[in-house]
Amino acid sequence: MGKAYFISDVHLGLESRDREKAKEDRLLNFLDHVQIDASYLFIVGDLFDAWFEYRTVIPKGFHRLFTKLEDLTRKGVAIYYLAGNHDYWIRNFFSDELGMKTFHDAFDIMVNGKKIFIHHGDGLAQNDTGYRLLKIILRNRLSIWLYSWLHPDIGVALAKSSSKKSRNYTQTKDYGDSDGMMQFAKQKIDEGYDIVIMGHRHKPTSEKIGRGTYINLGDWITHNTYAEMADEEITLRYWK
Repeated sequence: MGKAYFISDVHLGLESRDREKAKEDRLLNFLDHVQIDASYLFIVGDLFDAWFEYRTVIPKGFHRLFTKLEDLTRKGVAIYYLAGNHDYWIRNFFSDELGMKTFHDAFDIMVNGKKIFIHHGDGLAQNDTGYRLLKIILRNRLSIWLYSWLHPDIGVALAKSSSKKSRNYTQTKDYGDSDGMMQFAKQKIDEGYDIVIMGHRHKPTSEKIGRGTYINLGDWITHNTYAEMADEEITLRYWK
């Protein structure tokens, strides 16, 4: 059995063209490494900073990444893509064209004999009622259908602008003293899961909780972190 790799919060398309090119280069180098010995690759949300996939149109600028992801699936690597709060609006491009398995909601899976629960992490902060209400609206099928009638040039530009405003807001928000994500992880471990993996917070974390392990994958904006699972052991690592 090959290794399993986990990444989240790459936020492609976030910064200037030069910085994005450098970030994509790092990611592609990492995927070359994954290709050597991986059976699984899990993308745990926010691969893109803003993504809205129309029925016949996808945002441009990521062809090198798409080519690499398809190359991985053709070589037998199972890629699981959980949509995050910045890239929830995926349709069937990744599954039909690239051979990936896509999920809009948290899911669990057995890997190397370990029961793993995977959640992007959004909406779990204790002091974040406003976002939980907004999440219901943004993920409503009618809202998505109405938005899809915007011209792609307008729709994608609006998504990028909203994404930036959302990030500026969350960076200054006080979420309270308790860590809702950690509490959620403990709950899942108490239910019998061996490993709980999340992203969203951009804070790399590896913590033993009882008989289980909680991993927060950090991000690829400042940390370049990922998790690697070999046999039954999972480790948080930094890509250099």
